[in-house]
Amino acid sequence: MQRLTNDDPESWLNAISIWKNLLELNAKKVKLSQKNANPLKRKVGENDIIAKKLKTAEMQEIQEKKECQVEKQIEEETLEQGNFTTKRDKSQEELQNDVAEAVDTHNQNDLTFRVSCRCSGAIAKTFTAQEAGRVIGIALMKQFGWKADLRNPNVEIFIHLSDIYCVVGIPVFRVPLASRAYIKTAGLRSTIAWAMASLAEIKAGAVVLDPMCGLGTILLEAAKEWPDVYYVGADVSDSQLLGACDNLKAAGLKDKIELLKVSVIELPLPSESVDTIISDIPFGKKFKLGKDIKHIIQEMERVLRVGGTIVLLLSEDHHRRLKGCEESSVPLNSKGSRTDKPGSTELLNPEEKAAISQPASSSFAASNQECLDGMPPFGSLVPVECYRVSLGKTDALIYKYKKSHSPGQ
Repeated sequence: MQRLTNDDPESWLNAISIWKNLLELNAKKVKLSQKNANPLKRKVGENDIIAKKLKTAEMQEIQEKKECQVEKQIEEETLEQGNFTTKRDKSQEELQNDVAEAVDTHNQNDLTFRVSCRCSGAIAKTFTAQEAGRVIGIALMKQFGWKADLRNPNVEIFIHLSDIYCVVGIPVFRVPLASRAYIKTAGLRSTIAWAMASLAEIKAGAVVLDPMCGLGTILLEAAKEWPDVYYVGADVSDSQLLGACDNLKAAGLKDKIELLKVSVIELPLPSESVDTIISDIPFGKKFKLGKDIKHIIQEMERVLRVGGTIVLLLSEDHHRRLKGCEESSVPLNSKGSRTDKPGSTELLNPEEKAAISQPASSSFAASNQECLDGMPPFGSLVPVECYRVSLGKTDALIYKYKKSHSPGQ
């Protein structure tokens, strides 16, 4: 993690430059909106802001002692390691001057920062977010001479540490990308839902199904991006369907998405009638799966047309269960009954293989390919892409399948 800071300072300069430009644009937008705002409304809004500031100040006072102790600890550890700024060579001094110019300060030491860290996977049990933040904080102070400020920093440094990768960078937006004004009740993280929909090869006029739609986040993201499609969401939970209905109304998409109260293993749809299926399979923490995941995917396979796409969000446990049962799975025939023919291992034709996108990062590609190689076909469903994603404290897998033939053929 320290090498990410020390070995590639140019990337930090570029990020700081982009961050500064975005702040300037945002400041212009705020100034323009304030100029056009109604004076009476602005006065009321200012009163609300003052009240919120007073409340925030009270909360900050409670945490002040603790934060000061953390800052002091970081500074003490940095000084103990020595070689802070006095022993830097000429190239390092030039680099600091570039940083100073990029952030538009008279001295690079004027820039303050705070580190926000998230650890996921098995490593989170042995390496805390505080420890990761301290490592990066010390490296930044030594490299650039920035100062830690947990209360009111100029810039936020973000770290995501998982079992297979570490990302260190600067969030360039004040509001998280997952925030959606058109979603009343949040379910699955919106960025994950959008990523799943983007993999599903949705085309105009298609029929898209989420047979375990929950609050409808996946369908909402898909309908916003690909509007000329017929969307169907199904769930057995009344509370989830009510929440989904509220979300559809808030997003103005009630006429675009049809909701059904049905079981995922008894879908009231003809065989091979759906072009695309996208679904977040419940992990079992909040909602338990009533049936084995094998039966769930068999029903999805039945209603999906040949050449259609399935995109699923699976937990590690789901992945292990599917990996254990797929090789011995028995596909369904066109009427939904079992056949004596074992699951086919037929792969996609060369043209379809060539269409599969390749991840940009070699490390991500290696990890994704490892997941893909370990997952055999499920009946007529052939896995073609796999991506590991973070859901905060836990990791998950996005699997994309293609239906290569009709079961029973």
